[in-house]
Amino acid sequence: MTRTKPAGTPLGDDFHVFDTTLRDGAQREGIAYSVTDKLAVARQLDSLGVGFIEGGWPGALPKDTEFFQRAAAGELALEHAALVAFGSTRRPGAKVDEDPQVSALLESRAPVVTLVAKSDRRHIESALRTDVDENCAMIADTVKYLVDNGRRVFVDAEHFFDGYAFDPETALRVLESAASAGADVVVLCDTNGGQLPLQLADTVREVIARTGLRVGIHCQDDTSCAVANSVAAVQAGATHVQCTANGYGERAGNADLFAVLGNLGAKLGMPVLPEGKLAELTRVSHALAEIANLAPDTHQAYVGHSAFAHKAGLHASAIKVDPELYNHMDPAEVGNDMRVLVTEMAGRASLELKGAELGLDLSQRPDAVGGAVRRVKELEAHGWSFEAADASLELLLRQEMADDALETPFELDSYRVVLDRSADGHVVAEATVRVGVGGEREIATAEGNGPVNALDAALRKALVPHLPWLESVELADYKVRILVDEPGTDAVTRVLVESRDGEQEWTTVGVHANIVEASWLALCDALIYKALRRNESCPS
Repeated sequence: MTRTKPAGTPLGDDFHVFDTTLRDGAQREGIAYSVTDKLAVARQLDSLGVGFIEGGWPGALPKDTEFFQRAAAGELALEHAALVAFGSTRRPGAKVDEDPQVSALLESRAPVVTLVAKSDRRHIESALRTDVDENCAMIADTVKYLVDNGRRVFVDAEHFFDGYAFDPETALRVLESAASAGADVVVLCDTNGGQLPLQLADTVREVIARTGLRVGIHCQDDTSCAVANSVAAVQAGATHVQCTANGYGERAGNADLFAVLGNLGAKLGMPVLPEGKLAELTRVSHALAEIANLAPDTHQAYVGHSAFAHKAGLHASAIKVDPELYNHMDPAEVGNDMRVLVTEMAGRASLELKGAELGLDLSQRPDAVGGAVRRVKELEAHGWSFEAADASLELLLRQEMADDALETPFELDSYRVVLDRSADGHVVAEATVRVGVGGEREIATAEGNGPVNALDAALRKALVPHLPWLESVELADYKVRILVDEPGTDAVTRVLVESRDGEQEWTTVGVHANIVEASWLALCDALIYKALRRNESCPS
């Protein structure tokens, strides 16, 4: 797709995808973007193909001012998006060309400006402490001044829906003041996030009918309806939608950009992104979570790791016949994929599908499938869980298949772990392992900062001379959960070990009443899995 419109007028100007992650999304508790972070976020959003990226409030926040300076200096070369500066109208009683906040918007050199304006008479009178006439003059003066200086202007009508319900004539007068002065779009903001889809859509439809203006929508998620409200507004006639990546924002957040785009693009067939970019939703969502230093929401619509994960055996039986029967769409359309979870709810179809996902053909092995189903149900009844431990599950399936490729790289004779606490509170763990490896018996002792660390170190010390490939394997993560089925009973410990070798990562599980033994079981599975993969890639 080639660009035929001037800068500041993104492709597909009939409909605007407007991202405000760097401004409204940055107000989420726990997010603190550096300027470098903000530039990285903008690049990711541009790679997705959004039309507008609101970079922040120059002149009000030093980091935002620096962001626009660095963007203007060439650190941000946007291919698809226009950069937007956010700010307020002139102050009551001030001259627009003397207002420093308005001047900062021009100095940002952003081609597009979004102005926030009061549209609820109660806010005009109590927060701004002025009257409706002066409020409308503030809007018109500022819009005209920016337009005369070559900027494209959008106006965010703050608290619009509450204001329209209280005094519709004032709310509409605010919109008309902005549009008559040259604003391209008037954005109806559900600032308090209290709207529901049907009432919001009715208001949007009514505003368009009464004014004939081009309207946009900006929704907060306080009723958990921000995405639904945004889609309803578009269906009611809004042609500009403001969102944030992963729904980031203050309080309960904003409309999630990826869910809104998924709904508009995949469900309504709207060309909201350049061709092929809808399949980038999952990648960009996870990349932006990483920049924000937040864990991706695994259950997020469209892009979450579990968005197309199936657990119930009934679902798996249907998916085996036709994946579309229990998926609302092809996950690949948004860059995601389907997963089958194997748990105590699993049936034969679940195991066959999961086996295929892991590269194992169980379709002609009813005996192996039946045995695997029984073992999974029995193990999960005792606290095991294979949902997040595909490596351990694959080993279980291979054992049921009596696969010759499955081998144990060592045999355990015994291990011992001792903790030594000195008078000054320093604690050292020491582990000794006795294993059979390469036709020999090896004994190794090592210290660690805990019993599992010491056990892992001793095991490696014994095995590396015989299994040099083990040096590439490292423990990437270690999770422990204490399981108690009934009050007063002994606890059971479940351990998940995540390992990696520079090329792939895999997760194994171990369960036992003793945390060290549970850890040992997970560690052993991790090494057996690595040996299996190595034998397949480097057969002797």
